[in-house]
Amino acid sequence: MTQDGRLRFEALNAALKAAGEETRLRVLALLAEAELTVSDLTDILRQSQPRISRHLKLLAEAGLVERFREGTWAFFRLAETGGGAAVARTLLDRLDPADQTISRDRVRLASVRAARAVAAQAYFRAHATEWDRIRKLHVADEAVEAAIRAALGDKPFRSLLDLGTGTGRMLELFGLQIERGLGLDLSLDMLLLARDRLERAGLKHCSVRQGDIYDLPLANDSFDVVILHQVLHFLDDGARAVREAARVLRPGGRLLVVDFAPHEQEFLREQFAHRRLGFTPETVTQWMTASGLEPLTFKSLPPGQGGKIAVSLWLARDVRALMAVPAARSEVA
Repeated sequence: MTQDGRLRFEALNAALKAAGEETRLRVLALLAEAELTVSDLTDILRQSQPRISRHLKLLAEAGLVERFREGTWAFFRLAETGGGAAVARTLLDRLDPADQTISRDRVRLASVRAARAVAAQAYFRAHATEWDRIRKLHVADEAVEAAIRAALGDKPFRSLLDLGTGTGRMLELFGLQIERGLGLDLSLDMLLLARDRLERAGLKHCSVRQGDIYDLPLANDSFDVVILHQVLHFLDDGARAVREAARVLRPGGRLLVVDFAPHEQEFLREQFAHRRLGFTPETVTQWMTASGLEPLTFKSLPPGQGGKIAVSLWLARDVRALMAVPAARSEVA
């Protein structure tokens, strides 16, 4: 690629050849919607695994898609940098989203996601009453909660949104220092436990309700602080969840993400419905930046004695309040 972002002939030719085939163009359109595995694409496109793998190999070699491995799973996504990424985005921008083929693939993608959601909800129903106990198998709760308090303790906040609230522990943790708290979760069983916890704690100004983390039933600029605590590793599309969380932050508001560092405990996928085996520091930081937030701090907590998984904390803030100050001064001047 040249300094001005243009592709040399060989690279552009390779990219166009890779994209210029029916199945591979459909794959690009699907990867624009979500990170997917070979198995996902096989189910959606109704083609054999070897054939899908061959198409993905050609797209990756041309720089149109990226491949990354987690344990025994390999995920694919549209390339984010480089000339191939620009070619892929340009082509997809010219594609009619209402096209019959693309629409059909999107419906099948929704079915794949729905099947995963059903499996996850079945897990939550089966384990709702022991959720806190299961979490303690992997996380030193006291150390993590102390780090959460420290991350948000530099200034007061009045409203808190806890996404994927589970048993409502984050609302309980901050309940005495806020004026309004709301927890959202898809699992009705979890919400029953959360309501019971909040009632026992006497936190009448905190409530929980069912809601989709990808499509929050909330207005823009609604909360001072949003927390995603041990949620992203259950999701297909963590970037989308972070983006939606950023949308409901007030100017100057803060987003705190707490989740596992990368690990190799493959059994968590099979037994505990984990979709991702942790996240690198760069992954969540990039999601925050792409959502218009300014990353502030990153902290890694090593596993305790006998533990195998570290916990990471990312803190970012909405910069609109900061940007408004110079503008206000210039108007006065």
